[in-house]
Amino acid sequence: MAEIGQKTLLDSGWLAARSTDVQLTGTQLTTTYPPTSPTSPWMEAVVPGTVLATLVENKVVGDPFYGLENETILDIADSGREYYTFWFFTKFQCKLSGAQHLDLNFRAINYSAEVYLNGHKRVLPKGMFRRHSLEVTDILNPDGSNLLAVLVHPPDHPGSIPPVGGQGGDHEIGKDVATQYVEGWDWIAPVRDRNTGIWDEVSISVTGPVKIIDPHLVSSFFDRYTRVYLHATTELENRSSWVAECSLNIQVTTELEGSVSLMEHLKTQHVSIPPRARIQYTFPQLFFYKPNLWWPNGMGKQSLYNVSITVDVKGHGESDSWGQLFGFRKIESHIDSATGGRLFKVNGQPIFIRGGNWILSDCLLRLSKERYKTDIKFHADMNLNMIRCWGGGLAERPEFYHYCDVYGLLVWQEFWITGDVDGRGVPVSNPNGPLDHDLFMLCAKDTVKLLRNHPSLALWVGGNEQVPPADINTALKNDLKLHPFFESQSENITSVEGLSTAYKDPSQYLDGTRVYIQGSMWDGFANGKGGFTDGPYEIQNPEDPFKDNFYKYGFNPEVGSVGIPVAATIRATMPREGWQIPLFKKLPNGYTEEVPNPIWQYHKYLPYSKPGKVHDQIELYGTPEDLDDFCLKAQLVNYIQYRALLEGWTSRMWSKYTGVLIWKTQNPWTGLRGQFYDHLLDQTAGFFGCRCAAEPIHVQLNLATYFIEVVNTTAEELSNVAIEASVWDLEGACPYYKVFDKLSLPPKKVVSISEMKYPKSKNPKPVFFLLLKLYHVSNYSIVSRNFYWLHVSGGDYKLLEPYRNKRIPLKITSKTFIKGSSYEVEMKVLNKSKKPDPKTLTYKNNFAVRNDDSDFDMTSLKPIPDTRTDLKQPTGLFQRLYRQFSRESDGLRVAEINGSDGGVAFFLNFSVHGAKLEHEEGEDSRILPVHYSDNYFSLVPGEEMSIKISFKVPPGVSPRVTLRGWNYHHGVHTVL
Repeated sequence: MAEIGQKTLLDSGWLAARSTDVQLTGTQLTTTYPPTSPTSPWMEAVVPGTVLATLVENKVVGDPFYGLENETILDIADSGREYYTFWFFTKFQCKLSGAQHLDLNFRAINYSAEVYLNGHKRVLPKGMFRRHSLEVTDILNPDGSNLLAVLVHPPDHPGSIPPVGGQGGDHEIGKDVATQYVEGWDWIAPVRDRNTGIWDEVSISVTGPVKIIDPHLVSSFFDRYTRVYLHATTELENRSSWVAECSLNIQVTTELEGSVSLMEHLKTQHVSIPPRARIQYTFPQLFFYKPNLWWPNGMGKQSLYNVSITVDVKGHGESDSWGQLFGFRKIESHIDSATGGRLFKVNGQPIFIRGGNWILSDCLLRLSKERYKTDIKFHADMNLNMIRCWGGGLAERPEFYHYCDVYGLLVWQEFWITGDVDGRGVPVSNPNGPLDHDLFMLCAKDTVKLLRNHPSLALWVGGNEQVPPADINTALKNDLKLHPFFESQSENITSVEGLSTAYKDPSQYLDGTRVYIQGSMWDGFANGKGGFTDGPYEIQNPEDPFKDNFYKYGFNPEVGSVGIPVAATIRATMPREGWQIPLFKKLPNGYTEEVPNPIWQYHKYLPYSKPGKVHDQIELYGTPEDLDDFCLKAQLVNYIQYRALLEGWTSRMWSKYTGVLIWKTQNPWTGLRGQFYDHLLDQTAGFFGCRCAAEPIHVQLNLATYFIEVVNTTAEELSNVAIEASVWDLEGACPYYKVFDKLSLPPKKVVSISEMKYPKSKNPKPVFFLLLKLYHVSNYSIVSRNFYWLHVSGGDYKLLEPYRNKRIPLKITSKTFIKGSSYEVEMKVLNKSKKPDPKTLTYKNNFAVRNDDSDFDMTSLKPIPDTRTDLKQPTGLFQRLYRQFSRESDGLRVAEINGSDGGVAFFLNFSVHGAKLEHEEGEDSRILPVHYSDNYFSLVPGEEMSIKISFKVPPGVSPRVTLRGWNYHHGVHTVL
């Protein structure tokens, strides 16, 4: 028998077939003639997913992510909508008893569907971003075996792709409430089925006579966050024909350690619900004294409480239950008078936004918790604190938001409006948005209800580079207006009782807790007035972001650059003709034009030169010889580009800027531009340049002024610290060394320390390295470390080419902890070159422990193989992880690289592979994804670095860790 409150996912065992190939009706499919196996025309289906995902999985069409195979797939504009209209079929077991009821739930379908269950038909109306819940109690088969068929129709206006491509094709897709990127953009090719399919989870859920629907949780704060109230409102539906006498319970617990929880609150209320009625019930508010607050990444802990609501019906016991992880936090924002940018506050503390733009994780909508976890943790690893869900993509899923809650990423969520598809472009698109405005608002309200309880959700935005049509915009402003608790004058309210009784409880609002902004370039973003003032999106001179004229406005929602992945990704995603690197065409004006091969051009390659503005940044290292050489040099540029972008913005924190969002962090396709990691989940060096620049406390070199600066984005003053600055040449000598001590760094400030005297001194080396370390004087523990490779003004990096032949001795020590398929590896790398005088003070690189309980700064941790749990000592997530790892590998493994040269071990990077050392050409041996505490790092003579690496291995695979570098071409392999 089914269990009350149980949700069962229907995510396996699906079959699919093109509707024109099936000569049976939905009634026949779910009664007398069900398909029994994946025999033609039926095939195994990807659910959740799309029609195209199913066709790719079954190799009916080519892989649109590989080479030019997307061009071989029939576009819906040429095939007609019927070609991508598909049946999906599955079976499920469910047998009810007594007063039990069953709902069949579709969390999203694109674009409309007919549902048949055991011969009975239900119609799911249009709209990609709405939930459908069908009560099917009366049409279940008595024996518990049920047949389900769903006929899914594509969007009504799939549009066509003009020969020149463009942003959103011919823009017809904008007439529907659906994703708008699917006709192609400057970062993706067209998606042939326009994302048709059952693209989000399908489930069945069992209740008793009364069902809980869309509870809303809100917290309000008084007396400087010492007094906090939890407000909760829920809808309750009585499905019976009699008055339901209910006990309604709300419970709040917090996890102490492992499976041990502390009960914070338990309150029971009596509610009577008339027959067949749906009511709204608001709980009496729950009081908390100094609860643990939820903070964004880099500001503190992401404290989460488990809130559960249950309803018991007299005579029937428990009828339904609902649960949510909830964070106590207050997010505010206003237009800053000093900068004109929108300034965000979390729990009263201003937060300097350094984040990224996000489309979606996979353009075939093969969405999974595992991938979401990796995606969001990658953003936390990069020290980012906000993700913008761009309006041409998705209203992201609860699993995405769950991991943003866990890892502390604030989310800017846009609705489905983009300027390119809603009012401009060639041809000019429909200025009035989707044809059905009521449908848009229905989807918008349902999306708000789906996502509003997540603490990470920071703001709603009407659209990308466009305001929604006037009636939609007005409706959104009204529906999402702030409750007085969350307006700027709320500081004057001293208690809940002090608020006028004319105001509703805040949990009775649709939202009311976070601001609505009408568009991504309005009201404190870009120029604030909708002018086209985001960007640029191309290669930059590294010093330019530090200059006053680089960007005029206080908050840039989109600025981007290059993003070619490593050579292994090119080989894994393209045939041999795609391994050809761009031609470097010399122009009369002295600049270089890159001419990419057709496959790179199709995958939206963005050049590393901007003739007339930026000299080719790869060519600064010498003309690349082959794919490996090109991609390695590109990683050097990626690192510099994104570090400079973020450091340039951070250098003007609060004086000129309140935030910046990089366009973009990743690609939902195998694109070759604007990304910190590729679609295979391998990081570019830009990932680690970003990670460095976005540290909460960061030492940096202003590339425009050559002043050393320290950025403290935290709320705490940092005292008794010092900066060690050392310059290293290509011979391993240290021509400049200076310590700036007795420093105090005030909170939320950028402090200019001193101008670098090198290379203004006599006879500077044409290429040199600069190492900056901010450390505590008391114990030499490192707070921030930053390594630069630099050339004199007007120079280049070509002297690094012969430096590749240096044989610099290294010692690599590894220690491994294993639990099942999960590996945690600590790699210590020592540059054994003799240290010249003066000796550096901090060569061991013992990193200071971060106090925000973040789990991505693994350099601060020591492995703990002990499996015991000590509840008296609260520990961070990774410390708990280490305690769970039951098997420690046999001792330390040591590898050494002998060499007689001295100097910097330059641009070292780890990767993880299957243990087979020899692979066929083009074969991808990498194990992905992998989380690194740092990568693409360099070590000066005598310096040691500890790198933590975590990953999971596929069944039957033995992993090996490989270390390569600028002057370590063949790599050092450590089998674990």
